[in-house]
Amino acid sequence: MRESPSSTGEESGHGKSARRTPSWARHSSRVPLRRRLRRTWGRWARRLAVSVLVLVAALCGAAAVAYRLTEIPEPHPETVVQSTVFTDAAGAYLGRRGPVDRQEVPLSQVPRYVQDAVIAAENRSFRSDTGVSPKAIGRAVWASVTGGARQGGSTITQQYVKNALLSPERSMSRKLREALIAVKLDRTRSKDQILAGYLNTVYFGRGSAGIEAAARNYFGVSTRQLTVAQGAALAAIVNIPSYYEKAGSDPRVTARLQDRWAWVLDAMEAGGAITSAQRAGAVFPAFRFYPPGTTEGQRQYMIDVAAKEAAKQLGISGDELARGGYTVRTTFDLALQDAATESVKGLKGRAGTRPHSAVVAIRPGDGAVRLLYGGADYARQPFNDAVDGAVEAGTATEPFGRVRLGAPLAELGKSAAPTPLKLASAYAAVAADGVYAAPYTVASVSRGGRTLFTARPSVRRVLAEKEAFVANATMFDWPRPGESAAGESYFTAGAGGGITRRTVWSTRLDRELAITAVLFADRPGRRKGTVVPAQLPNSPAPTSVAEGVVARLWELAEGVRPARG
Repeated sequence: MRESPSSTGEESGHGKSARRTPSWARHSSRVPLRRRLRRTWGRWARRLAVSVLVLVAALCGAAAVAYRLTEIPEPHPETVVQSTVFTDAAGAYLGRRGPVDRQEVPLSQVPRYVQDAVIAAENRSFRSDTGVSPKAIGRAVWASVTGGARQGGSTITQQYVKNALLSPERSMSRKLREALIAVKLDRTRSKDQILAGYLNTVYFGRGSAGIEAAARNYFGVSTRQLTVAQGAALAAIVNIPSYYEKAGSDPRVTARLQDRWAWVLDAMEAGGAITSAQRAGAVFPAFRFYPPGTTEGQRQYMIDVAAKEAAKQLGISGDELARGGYTVRTTFDLALQDAATESVKGLKGRAGTRPHSAVVAIRPGDGAVRLLYGGADYARQPFNDAVDGAVEAGTATEPFGRVRLGAPLAELGKSAAPTPLKLASAYAAVAADGVYAAPYTVASVSRGGRTLFTARPSVRRVLAEKEAFVANATMFDWPRPGESAAGESYFTAGAGGGITRRTVWSTRLDRELAITAVLFADRPGRRKGTVVPAQLPNSPAPTSVAEGVVARLWELAEGVRPARG
């Protein structure tokens, strides 16, 4: 029996359809979906892993090339410039010269506990890390990309690179370059070298670049004199120096710094840098007041004279001295200097006149200038009355007009207006029985712990013993013939300028010290910017004022110098 066309067609169509079905479809229909997905993800994972490996290899290669091409730059000029510091004879801070308040010190002069305090505060893994902090770099890169807040947490090595070797710009490329230099620095320099560079350049506030300037400006000591407590305080300040620099004068800042100071000490104890006894015994230190007082304006007269003398002794220019990082120990006594500043206050002139003063103290037979008061305010009057002022002779040079003086005082008896310094040195020669000592203000100059210059008195006889006796008798009416002057002090006063009394002076001296105080008065001249001598006021009596200044200084000097034999 024949099959119907329709059934045949259906079967034929079904047969064609079966024959045209692709093999992958027939095969897929037999593989579970879960297995198919697993195979697909596996292929993609393998491809992704290969891509990541290629990318990592490329990045490592680029980093290796960048590392090889990266050179460690020289420090910026401003980070190596140093200031020169001036101290008085006892080492008390007098002032500085230079564009940046920085003095470089070797790490050997930084106590180990001060080093450990900075490490505890800034980078506790410093001794063992590779110079970088990947987390900190990641945060910084992300902040740079997203425009977020500035990120900290850099290692000490990175901070040194940022502060001393690179520009202050903020960008991702600069941060990456900082990291490369830090790694290379860590591999080519010792940890001590890196730490020394960091401590000598990091900013501590109060204008202090480096640990030496910070120790002086916060505590009035050198780095080697810092205590555990002081070192921990400086380490705590580095975090926000512009804020913490007010410690000691702002109660809120002081309290906040004390909390951070305690945190630094706790970290030092936990790390074994200090003992439990040292931690328990640490007392929050006292700070020098900030900002400083106004007395330093007067000290610039002394620094001017000492700087000129120091540069001459070293054979360099004044600018080279200021930028050279020297320590100039002067012959001055700051206690006498500050007392002189107070003693000459209160003198008032007549209408249109301006009284001013100079005070000089010299060690007879040696020439060391112990006191050099040149004016009340250097900013208003840079002219130094002690070195350049003119003492209208009058009775001041009368004793030297009756004797035969040797050089360099030969012209003193004929001079109409010697300077206070020259007059004081001449009086000192009388006190030394006719031996003149050239005045000097610099006792020594050092740099980096090495002494470069030490002063040696330059003396010569300018008066024979008999003439020295005559000068004494004329000046002081003492000692009288047949009486001994050993151990005695002489006191005299006088005026210059005739009846106009334009200069008044007073001197007191013995074999150890000669103090001379001079009072001047001037008024504006006819031409703009000029002055001419004027009469000193009648009240208070200027001679009494001069004598009072010398008497007060003499009393102070007697209290601090050893008893005479």
